[in-house]
Amino acid sequence: MKYNVNREFLLNTSKEILSFNSPTGFCFEIIDKIEEMLKPYGYNFQRTNKGCAVITIPGESNERVVGLSAHVDTLGAMVRSITGSGTLRFTLLGGPIVPTLDGEYCTIRTREGKLYTGTFLSTSPAAHVFKDASTKKRDDENMEVRIDEVVKSKEDVEKLGIAPGDFIFIDPKTTITESGFIKSRFIDDKGSVSALIAMIEMFKREDITPKYTTKILISTYEEVGHGAAYIPADITEMISVDMGCIGEDLSCSEYDVSICAKDSSGPYDYNMVTELVNLAKKNELSYAVDIYPMYGSDVSAALRGGNDIRGALIGPGVHASHGMERTHVSALENTIKLLTAYLV
Repeated sequence: MKYNVNREFLLNTSKEILSFNSPTGFCFEIIDKIEEMLKPYGYNFQRTNKGCAVITIPGESNERVVGLSAHVDTLGAMVRSITGSGTLRFTLLGGPIVPTLDGEYCTIRTREGKLYTGTFLSTSPAAHVFKDASTKKRDDENMEVRIDEVVKSKEDVEKLGIAPGDFIFIDPKTTITESGFIKSRFIDDKGSVSALIAMIEMFKREDITPKYTTKILISTYEEVGHGAAYIPADITEMISVDMGCIGEDLSCSEYDVSICAKDSSGPYDYNMVTELVNLAKKNELSYAVDIYPMYGSDVSAALRGGNDIRGALIGPGVHASHGMERTHVSALENTIKLLTAYLV
């Protein structure tokens, strides 16, 4: 069966989702956005108590329920404290590669919703002043946020309404090239979220019905380990749709759909992985099977949460994870096609 993915829709959706701030713990606005984007397709949209979205696509049979999960929460930062000179110390949300933050623009959001721009910098930021400007370790102990406001003291910053616990949004710098590359922070895992939205659009446009009722979970706390710890009780098997790893002795590229046989949480369901591999071959998709050395997924969280499910993990190949990431639109398309083949 030929699956007609709307590439323009997929790229536009990716740009919109990637450009929207949603660090882990601050996802209610983007879940609102996704609900708005999915309204035209008429599928049931619900929210869990902790803010995850569940989209239900009726199947030809209710004999079993297949779950798909992708996480919309990203890495980020939060105000830890305010220094006497009016800069911000920060704490990390998830595990960004901190040296890549040096010089990056950001936005601070107060509890009242005020937004202020700033820049992540080393505490030795000037080559003309600091002997260790190029050698000082870039970590959260040796970096700070410079605010783009006239502030000279802690009191000046407090008058702006900025306080510990405020979120700091890292500029994703989303760019889509003419050659089909998507360059951005947080393709992990907004690339997969965009792919699932494009799959939903294709299902409605092409009148595709999955064999079994399918529930798509958009999780909001994956980066801190409990995104899909709770899933709807009727789900019997689940595929986590998350970024595929690239590097070292792995086979995946930025053009492939990656099928993970094992990650840090252990092996995925043998029969599901085998079926996914066979479907990728049958549909002549560009794919790779890999072992992820340092990785956990929504399926990992669901299994640890005690859910009685079979689980698998696939996703588009993403280069430079937790840094300045990149993938190619063909990897997203291959992911959509493999998911559709499995569901149909």
